[in-house]
Amino acid sequence: MGVQLGLKENWKQFTLLVIINGFVGGMVGLERSILPQIAEQEFALAAKTAILSFIIVFGIVKAITNYYTGALANKYGRKTLLVAGWIIGIPIPFILMFAPDWNWIIAANVLLGINQGLTWSSTVVMKIDLVGEKQRGFAMGLNEFAGYIAVALVAFLTGWIASEYGIRPYPFYVGIGLVFFGLFGSIFFIKDTKHHVAIETATSTIPKLKNIFWDTTWKNKNLGSVTQAGLINNLNDGMAWGIFPILLAIKGFSIAEIGIIAAIYPAVWGIGQLFTGKMADKFCKKDILYVGMFLQAIALIVLVWADSMVDFVILSSILGWGTAMVYPTFLATVAENTHPQDRAKSIGIFRLWRDLGYAIGAILTGIIADFFSINAAILFIGFLTLVSALIIHLRMKCSTGGAVKLWDWVTNRPGNMQRQPMTKCIAI
Repeated sequence: MGVQLGLKENWKQFTLLVIINGFVGGMVGLERSILPQIAEQEFALAAKTAILSFIIVFGIVKAITNYYTGALANKYGRKTLLVAGWIIGIPIPFILMFAPDWNWIIAANVLLGINQGLTWSSTVVMKIDLVGEKQRGFAMGLNEFAGYIAVALVAFLTGWIASEYGIRPYPFYVGIGLVFFGLFGSIFFIKDTKHHVAIETATSTIPKLKNIFWDTTWKNKNLGSVTQAGLINNLNDGMAWGIFPILLAIKGFSIAEIGIIAAIYPAVWGIGQLFTGKMADKFCKKDILYVGMFLQAIALIVLVWADSMVDFVILSSILGWGTAMVYPTFLATVAENTHPQDRAKSIGIFRLWRDLGYAIGAILTGIIADFFSINAAILFIGFLTLVSALIIHLRMKCSTGGAVKLWDWVTNRPGNMQRQPMTKCIAI
């Protein structure tokens, strides 16, 4: 068959998957900067919990779809699920353009959750299949870069279009193009990766998990630490998605300025992963995850005192960089700690819990914001993120032999590590 593992050996298919994932991310960007304004201006929703209902529904549906995508990937093939996700996404931009009431927006987010769960999960697993054991962090960095830079670009573009031509229907014309090119490319250019999985399975020395669900959820120290951090990461992202535009509107920012700020966070997150993904291949993954979650916590806590455009730009950038550090590292860590036959299902379970964070974050911030204040909601989420960082620090172990400790590198002590290579620590 001539099938080989590696980024260089599979660069054509890998590049196509990166492009497809850009279209996937763009679908989320459609809503990123203007949907809360639609809720308030067109449908007169005032309660924060009601406004954030679209994120709650999206998070729950995407999380469940992630689980089933992982569970069914080996049975039906990655490409089949990828194409199915794009077919389900066809009605989304049209519903967002012409929805007569908020229930239609909720329905669009049910479809968006299924679309994202099927397409993003499939592209993630296929890229990991292609590259094999080496360069997984870099591979995931490229994948998430494509997805989240597209989120940022489309969020900025829809915010600009809304400011120039109105919040509906013109911003959502972009979505029609995204669905068309995503579906066309997936059908005619993407190939399944089952043969790559078979090759890696034959040579893998990683033991299979006894109970994939519970080991990934908590029992395995490395996998469990990653899973809880993933949930908290998306919990604070769900808050940023729903609360930031409302908070900025209250502070008097224009819809164009809100679009810029809403785009900076995923832009830094997306571009940063070109660097942080590569870091995950070199440095101890525990260190990268701890620092990333800690930076997110600090940015959120300090955000309460932000007032000017400069304040929000700086803090959004820090939040984006912290997220960039953890996002590709999450997936690389899951792949590193699982047997090839367990990988798709374990990634699906991780992504189940991670994306439930969207729903939990929206519910928590909506309730706290309605009963107390938006600032109280932001502080609460910030402290939860800090606790998550501490769990990583206390529970995880560096599991890649020879990985460089981040603090040793910062303090310029790599020579000591080269003379004393690290032993491989397996989480139990």
